[in-house]
Amino acid sequence: MLAFFGRRLGVGILMIFVVGVLAFSLLYLTSGDIARNLLGDLASEEVVRARAAEMGLDRPLIAQFGTWLADAVRGNFGQSWFRAASVSELLATRLTVTLSLVLLAVGVSAIVATVLGVAAATRAGGIVDRVVQFVSLLGVAIPSFLIALALVLVFAINLGWLNPTGFVQPSESVGGWLASVLLPVLALCSSGVAGAAQQVRGAMIDVLGQDYVRTLRAGGVPARSVIYKHTLRNAAGPGISVLGLQFIGMMGGAVVIENLFVIPGLGTLSAQSTMQGDIPVIMGVVVTIAIIVILVNLIIDLIQGWLNPKVRVE
Repeated sequence: MLAFFGRRLGVGILMIFVVGVLAFSLLYLTSGDIARNLLGDLASEEVVRARAAEMGLDRPLIAQFGTWLADAVRGNFGQSWFRAASVSELLATRLTVTLSLVLLAVGVSAIVATVLGVAAATRAGGIVDRVVQFVSLLGVAIPSFLIALALVLVFAINLGWLNPTGFVQPSESVGGWLASVLLPVLALCSSGVAGAAQQVRGAMIDVLGQDYVRTLRAGGVPARSVIYKHTLRNAAGPGISVLGLQFIGMMGGAVVIENLFVIPGLGTLSAQSTMQGDIPVIMGVVVTIAIIVILVNLIIDLIQGWLNPKVRVE
């Protein structure tokens, strides 16, 4: 298991490095004269050259990347060009907001998808199975931002139960935080529930048809024990893989959802920084998301290896 973890960790570090190289190259090569863009057209050439030298933009690109990489390894992503704060400070304050949304959405997705998938598999072909498949199809087909707009229209505008925008920190009020993230979480987890429920359903049907399950039932083992103690663990692999992919998708979907609900997370930070051309912040967001994605994939691989020893060999 240790060798399995080492291989996955090595691949993850390499992927983060590749993402950093590509993002840095694309951002700096396609941004034109950065110093001129920051100072405006009225600035003299001497002032522009001085600003470029001050920012280190007059050096070769590979030297600029080397400096950035050496600082980034120590957790220093530089200074924002448009905010009076370091990139690391901005990421620290915004990351907790986004992770609270996404982790809560993944947790809700896992619970609901497991319940729906097991219910559909144990009643395959029945009305419950057909309803679950229809709801899953809708969840996959309808974009999360349309679901978010519908939720705001119904629960915030028409019924007035919740605020359409805003975010409350959990340290201020747990109840206020739950109320502020309820609609965004429901919008984010709609597709996650749909995809994971279908995977759990299919895997459960396959496992329920195996010989050892029939032997357990013939031996008088209670149906609940057969399903939740013996079958669900063996069928959990595909569902866990889908939830890992959904987590990654939700990190991307948070850009739209956070801007829609005016939530101060990584999504709004990345959108604002892209509009301003704040390259250090964009780089910090890209690398941070890449690190999170790699860590999630590593955790999923470890869980799969624990559930199924064959995965460690492969």
